[in-house]
Amino acid sequence: MSIAIPTEFEIHLFHEGNLCRSYELFGAHLKEVNGVKGIQFCVWAPHAKAVRVVGDFNNWNGSEHEMIKLNDQGIWALFTPDVEEGALYKYEIITSQNKKILKSDPYAFYSETRPKTASIVYNLSGYKWNDQKWRQKKKRKKIYDRPMFIYELHLGTWKKNEDGSLYSYRELAKELIPYVVEHGFTHIELLPLVEHPYDRSWGYQGTGYYSATSRYGTPHDLMYFIDQCHQHDLGVILDWVPGHFCKDAHGLYMFDGEPTYEYKHARDRENDVWGTANFDLGKPEVQSFLISNAMFWMEYFHVDGFRVDAVANMLYWPNSEELHPNEFAIQFIKKLNEKIFATDPTILMIAEDSTDWPMVTGPTSEGGLGFNYKWNMGWMNDILKYMEADPIYRKHLHDKVTFSLLYAFSENFILPFSHDEVVHGKKSLVNKMPGDYWQKFAQLRLLYGYMVAHPGKKLLFMGGEFGQYDEWKDLEQLDWMLEGYEMHGKVRVYFKELLKIYKKQRPFYEMDHHHNGFEWIDADNRDQSIFSFIRKGTKRNEMLVVVCNFTPVVYHNYKIGVPLKTRYIEILNSDDEAFGGSGQINKKSIEANEGEYHGKPYHIEMTVPPFGISIMRAVKKRGENQKNGKKTVRSNASRRGKRVKA
Repeated sequence: MSIAIPTEFEIHLFHEGNLCRSYELFGAHLKEVNGVKGIQFCVWAPHAKAVRVVGDFNNWNGSEHEMIKLNDQGIWALFTPDVEEGALYKYEIITSQNKKILKSDPYAFYSETRPKTASIVYNLSGYKWNDQKWRQKKKRKKIYDRPMFIYELHLGTWKKNEDGSLYSYRELAKELIPYVVEHGFTHIELLPLVEHPYDRSWGYQGTGYYSATSRYGTPHDLMYFIDQCHQHDLGVILDWVPGHFCKDAHGLYMFDGEPTYEYKHARDRENDVWGTANFDLGKPEVQSFLISNAMFWMEYFHVDGFRVDAVANMLYWPNSEELHPNEFAIQFIKKLNEKIFATDPTILMIAEDSTDWPMVTGPTSEGGLGFNYKWNMGWMNDILKYMEADPIYRKHLHDKVTFSLLYAFSENFILPFSHDEVVHGKKSLVNKMPGDYWQKFAQLRLLYGYMVAHPGKKLLFMGGEFGQYDEWKDLEQLDWMLEGYEMHGKVRVYFKELLKIYKKQRPFYEMDHHHNGFEWIDADNRDQSIFSFIRKGTKRNEMLVVVCNFTPVVYHNYKIGVPLKTRYIEILNSDDEAFGGSGQINKKSIEANEGEYHGKPYHIEMTVPPFGISIMRAVKKRGENQKNGKKTVRSNASRRGKRVKA
């Protein structure tokens, strides 16, 4: 037995924090050395006195498979022909205190299904991808001025087999993908798929960062699932946790008997909120491990982005009443984003950040953290607090709706209604709404409509699309039987129509991150809790007028100021009977009248539905163009190249 010696340059880069594909060196790899086929093992254990490979191939006795220490910084390696693909293995580590511990491989590509914890030798190569069209299309599109509505889901509880067993990646590809496409979502976001021991951690407390969880199948099965998503024009975002990891004995915690991946001092290491350990983000080898991990999911699984979990937990030192910035974490985040975007400029790097840290989505060259998106947690908290209030008292919470527009363009925001808002007694979205059964669904439709009309990309957790009445039950599948109930079926019809309009109407997404894309009509109608505003596209006079009524009162001949003297057509009304509403809609187009109102030169009179949203599209009269502020009419002569002024 010998080793295929890593280059000095690779080793140098790893200890420098810049080996961005460290998974090519570490872990278990099929290799051929001097004409002999076998497995090359490599692990970093800087405090170990000795490291051995144990597994089902040696009856878990490592005496014949002792690893060679390559340098003083603790890289250990071994090449052996005794091991084949599919073998179970762990590292037997002799600590500096002469204790023997067994650890799974931090770089393992596959793992035993819980509750078993061994790593599995797995060859990731061999899957034939068929997503070339998707990857080419990504390069041509700029996501900032494209629609993006993300469906967040937990694979284990979206749907289960009749016997209660989990769907496989391939079964999910068959059922989940058509369902998501049918509703009009542009991306799916998967709760963490790294290997994790406890189902109810939802993947946020991982042990195998390079090991796609075996709960749902093999890594090749996951590749197939993502490949099918891309072939059906769906992007795939992974929830990713580079801040902390679980403390199970076989995982990263105290990997060689001493702090290795975590901070040295307990006050920095221990994450008291989640009972986990914080990554030492200042340690170069940990930087190589984590940055490589993102690269790994991009290279081998073709993922389109990462929702980076708990950024606030990284930005500030833990276990302190005062907020002390963690400079190690700040520099790591900047470095991570720089490396990722240098590799693939189309990737989505989304910060789940609850702080008011400035320039989270600003470029690092200008002092920003370098993400290209950030969850708007402030908007989410404000609008839910507003919606949960009795409509009588909403006038006292008016600023909860208007405040978000003061900062909506300071970052590139995603508006999230995520899993965190529908668990632990918080109720489902529909059940948060006050009032009777009908009013709850009316306000849910209003909430979704307002979300679509508000600047920013969108995210909804699974079940919200059909109004799951109970909060998320993280051991059971969604309540699919509700689709047979009239109001749940109708809210699903509404949601699909809403997404269809969202994707068709460019003012709803082209200017999401620019203040020119939004204009208030009336932000001050506190007494009636009615808000009206304009969303604009990039083309001249391309606009939508949005009116939201957060009370159960219907208004006829309600006056709204408008900027153009033209017709306005209602393209969506959440109170349509087809959606479960009361039918207070505007069937005919509405002509704008002379007369200033709401600071606009013209006005329309319309029906404002109860607990409803009305979306009106400004249209040009047939044969009429607007050019340089002057009205011109095209005649037959103009079609032949002549233009006549009206």
